[in-house]
Amino acid sequence: MLSTSRATAAGLLAGYLADLAVGDPRRGHPVALFGRAADALGRRMWADSRVRGAAYAGVCVGSAVGIGALAHVATSRSPLARAAVTAGATWAVLGGTGLAGEGAAMARLLESGDVNGARARLPHLCGRDPSGLDEKDLARAATESIAENTSDAVVAPLLWGAVAGVPGLLGYRALNTLDAMVGHRTPRYALFGWASARGDDVANLAPARFSALAAAGCAPVVGGRGADAVRVWRRDAARHPSPNAGPVEAAFAGALDVRLGGVNRYEGTTEDRGTLGDGRTPGVADLRRAVRLSRAVGAVAAVVATGVAVCAERRFRCTGRSESVIRRTQRSESVFRRIGGRG
Repeated sequence: MLSTSRATAAGLLAGYLADLAVGDPRRGHPVALFGRAADALGRRMWADSRVRGAAYAGVCVGSAVGIGALAHVATSRSPLARAAVTAGATWAVLGGTGLAGEGAAMARLLESGDVNGARARLPHLCGRDPSGLDEKDLARAATESIAENTSDAVVAPLLWGAVAGVPGLLGYRALNTLDAMVGHRTPRYALFGWASARGDDVANLAPARFSALAAAGCAPVVGGRGADAVRVWRRDAARHPSPNAGPVEAAFAGALDVRLGGVNRYEGTTEDRGTLGDGRTPGVADLRRAVRLSRAVGAVAAVVATGVAVCAERRFRCTGRSESVIRRTQRSESVFRRIGGRG
């Protein structure tokens, strides 16, 4: 029989397996529905102001966490219901299979020499301007996006689900989606998207470093060396402007023995992301290896998240029991003192 302490863990694992099996729905994806609602609200709330942007992020993320909290309370007496709801939420927020599929699609286009098709496909993976990119640039862009999104779309949701259940799953995905929508350093969103971007940075601090560590551990899966991944991570991560993408992309670069980073163009702006790694320029074969590495890192994260969820739930229950025992003991001592006083 499924116990309450294992319901969240079972749900996380089931949701991960569901994403592997069926991936994302083509229509009506819950994250896409949230994005449309957040976009509509953003148009109403927008102002060139950090305060207004923080309020916007608070409403969107708070709503997602609130829905998750209601689901958590509603399933508190039914382990099967808790597992089912957690599985559904996990499947909805994970993007591992979709990420791998986009990477494989890019590889097929590049292998066939369809550079224009690859340029048209790149926005499915990242936001940089593809118009002037050649085959090598496209392969590098896709490889970097696979690395970064392994953490954002797979590892981080699983870890947040492990420590905070359904509220953590939904809250994290809402915050990460807002960062993708408004967390840009463009004139329109530099202030309004500041809170979303900084919140996403904080939420991904631990998951990004776990992803880098897992990439190092999984390096032999793609013919790499874990020591190289750790070396490049420690040496080059700080060159990247993002505190979280840097460690993950650097670890992937070391594991794949490729050179990532460089100058990228985003919506009319140019950004120098430094050089990560000292290997060759990634090609199509390396992009396929990056997809395999991403899947391996996701599998490790699923196993670790399952174990963390079991431990977290047991610790919560033990803490709850201890507090209950303390309250009962205090009430008993109070009664004994009153009886002694009367005597």
